[in-house]
Amino acid sequence: MHTPTSIRIRGRAASAPAWARPSGPTLLNRANTERLLSVLSPLLLLALWEFFARVGTIDTRFFPAPSTIFETFVQMLRPTAQFPQGELWANLSASLQRIVIGFLIGAVPGIIIGLAMGLFGPIRAIVQPLIDGTFPIPKIAILPLFIMVFGIGEDSKYAIIATAVIYLVLINTAAGVRNIDKIYLDVGKNYHASRWMMFRDVALPGALPMILAGLRVGMGVALLVIVAAEFVGAKSGVGYLIWTSWQVFQVEKMYVGLLVTAILGFAAAVLLNWMDHVLIPWRRS
Repeated sequence: MHTPTSIRIRGRAASAPAWARPSGPTLLNRANTERLLSVLSPLLLLALWEFFARVGTIDTRFFPAPSTIFETFVQMLRPTAQFPQGELWANLSASLQRIVIGFLIGAVPGIIIGLAMGLFGPIRAIVQPLIDGTFPIPKIAILPLFIMVFGIGEDSKYAIIATAVIYLVLINTAAGVRNIDKIYLDVGKNYHASRWMMFRDVALPGALPMILAGLRVGMGVALLVIVAAEFVGAKSGVGYLIWTSWQVFQVEKMYVGLLVTAILGFAAAVLLNWMDHVLIPWRRS
């Protein structure tokens, strides 16, 4: 009987030719090919952009070449008399501080209230109508109200980010608890688990995938909101850099601000994917 890897001749097995043997792991398997394509696609786009800018096909007043944007990026990192730590880092650090503080102020209560809504019907009955009624309001539209209440300082930025984040985290957390198999909740009740144990040992692990999904969406919205808020209500930050660069027609600096925003979003996605990998190891099984 012939097999793909061997041929029996006179009671002995002879190896099949090399071309007939099943191939082992290769460098360009499917996963590596997809990673390579994910790297090459933006590089190809940048190369085409650079080429068309060099030959004059596109107007470099509005679409400067990527090499020019990168040169401006490097120049903005250098210390100056006005910005001893560099203009770019001065604005980036201001935005990062606002994002981190505002995100935590919104995410932590969002998780706690979402767990409570998922576990306890009376709390859900009280909070759900408020969420349904106020969630559709564009969060950036209430920035003037926050500026009137908290002033034009940092507190208004923290408040607008926290308001945008808490809804998304709360809704996803409550949905995650509601999707937990009822048998786990019944086991906790039958063994007379305290409310704290139900929070910590049942609801929180069961809702973690949805919580992290809410954190991902919340971080993306936080970036959108802070950039928009810094357009009109700040004297520093990445949004302020983009807006002032547009006003004085420093297009290269404007693109640097957009690039930094994209980098922040990518870094946040990598961080949250790492948290998913560490906190939910059973999803890899």
